[in-house]
Amino acid sequence: MMRSHDPRHPTPKPLTRREMLRQANIGFGSLALSALLADSARAAAQPDPLDPRPPHYRARAKRVIFLFMKGGPSQMDTFDPKPRLQHDHGKPLPFKKPRLQFHHTGNLFASPWRFQRHGKSGTQVSELFPHIAECVDDLCLIHSVHGTNAAHGGATLKLHTGSDTFIRPSLGSWITYGLGTENQNLPAFVTLSPTLFHGGAVNFGAAFLPAVYQGTPLGHAGVGVEDVRMKYTTNDRTPTSLQRLQLDWLQKLQRQQLTKTGPDSTLEARIQSFELAFRMQTAMPELQDVNNESPETKALYGLDNEITREYGYQCLLARRFAERGVRFIQVTHQKGEGHWDQHQRLLERHPENARQVDKPIAGLLKDLKRRGLLKDTLVLWGGEFGRTPVAENYKKDPRKNGRDHNPDGFTMWLAGGGVKGGFRYGATDEYGYYAVENKVHVHDLHATILHALGLDHKDLTYRHAGRDFRLTDEFGEVAHDLFA
Repeated sequence: MMRSHDPRHPTPKPLTRREMLRQANIGFGSLALSALLADSARAAAQPDPLDPRPPHYRARAKRVIFLFMKGGPSQMDTFDPKPRLQHDHGKPLPFKKPRLQFHHTGNLFASPWRFQRHGKSGTQVSELFPHIAECVDDLCLIHSVHGTNAAHGGATLKLHTGSDTFIRPSLGSWITYGLGTENQNLPAFVTLSPTLFHGGAVNFGAAFLPAVYQGTPLGHAGVGVEDVRMKYTTNDRTPTSLQRLQLDWLQKLQRQQLTKTGPDSTLEARIQSFELAFRMQTAMPELQDVNNESPETKALYGLDNEITREYGYQCLLARRFAERGVRFIQVTHQKGEGHWDQHQRLLERHPENARQVDKPIAGLLKDLKRRGLLKDTLVLWGGEFGRTPVAENYKKDPRKNGRDHNPDGFTMWLAGGGVKGGFRYGATDEYGYYAVENKVHVHDLHATILHALGLDHKDLTYRHAGRDFRLTDEFGEVAHDLFA
């Protein structure tokens, strides 16, 4: 750039660097503004599918933590006491059993464990759960849940996806599709130690929803606590700036591919996953490092005990994900022989399972509450079905005591998220076999969970293969009485 001192004698002289910067500073601002506008234009043209979206109406909860007890806990041995069952132990069931049973069963089998009243509500809880009993005034017990499938695979899929016969999006995928996420540096939907069978990845998959809404697994059932983490979130060899350049070049190639092929949800999800993986380098290492938690908090979750350490670590991770804005967190308990599926050895295995989860779950509820998170976090506890009040194998050999699968009536509970605490809803018959009062089908449960999040299950739809799909299909009624 040149300038003249005298307009009558325009002898050009070079500008000093300082003068050039002073005269061109407005131009630099324009360049910066154009870059910002270009970024905004690109963002508008390619909105992030996980951006937070408003609910249909006022939400009570912002997120869900699902404590999945794989195998099916026994309702009459945990949260649904049956005095008549205790009285008639050993007698034949006085009404017909379901037409379809999973295994052969015999006479009535009383619960071996005592129930006591707890809290201001006086709610009865089995001695198997002394720590959860301390939180009973925060629990909303649903005693009348029922499904349609007596097999683990079908019942697990039904609970997670709303269908036991077709591949459908999972509950967590529908929720993230409807609401997005509050933290762009973490997955919107995380599943800790998910089961690898009885549906496997379908239980946290997105099916025909865009693949970006599928769950992100951390570990899987059967691995040690050290493997329940996101790996490769640090890179000491390649600086972040160089990674960004590499990723930008890769994204450019992928976008070019999209212009040739048209919409491709798998490729678009891969683009999003690469971006998320890059951003997670700033968030995941700190989140997974629980060493900065106080000794008191670690003890609250049972990290100081070998029996409770594994599930306690997962529950602590669930709290850390929840407080950072992750929308749906599932924590599966499936450890040891048969997990909660006690066709035999009920007297041995149910107490063992309960000891592993009782203190961690109570610790999670107490920790969420003291941090002010329970009021807008909906916690769901339960398995894919319950157990029968009649014995399996007991007559042949009392040492092989057990209960068969029972999808016709079982207990699940909710906590937080605007539900009534210290509240019992619905009922099974006097032995605990069939749901008979205020029945809550799995579709109703899903509709109620979505309602707590401010989502109308009838309006949360996705068009696929020429029709509109929803989590509850053509069914589902919200159990409004569960909410305060």
